[in-house]
Amino acid sequence: MSEDRARILQMVSEGKIDAAQGVELLNALKTSKTPDVPSGDGPAANWFRVRVTDMETGRTRVNVNIPFGLVKAGIKLGARFSPEMAGVEWEELMVAIHEGAMGKLVDVEDIESGEKVEVYVE
Repeated sequence: MSEDRARILQMVSEGKIDAAQGVELLNALKTSKTPDVPSGDGPAANWFRVRVTDMETGRTRVNVNIPFGLVKAGIKLGARFSPEMAGVEWEELMVAIHEGAMGKLVDVEDIESGEKVEVYVE
């Protein structure tokens, strides 16, 4: 079993994603024969990381690491978990990634819910 498949199954078993979302990611993994990597001159991104932190305690509530080849499916999945991120221009984010952007790309604080959402490409 590939490392990516094992990671997806682990997320399902830990309750981080439900079975339907796991199937969606596994199907995306099967159809994604070539990774969706930046075509720019910068180094190729390997991971798309999303972290949600409780601003009061500093404790991480969600920490999702997605292989870059699954980013499109991951963005759709992440949008389901974070409806407050509806205002984020995901297409602009994808363009930045394809142009070689690395590091922290999104940093949003929701004062009302006390959460901070960060998106990284590494």
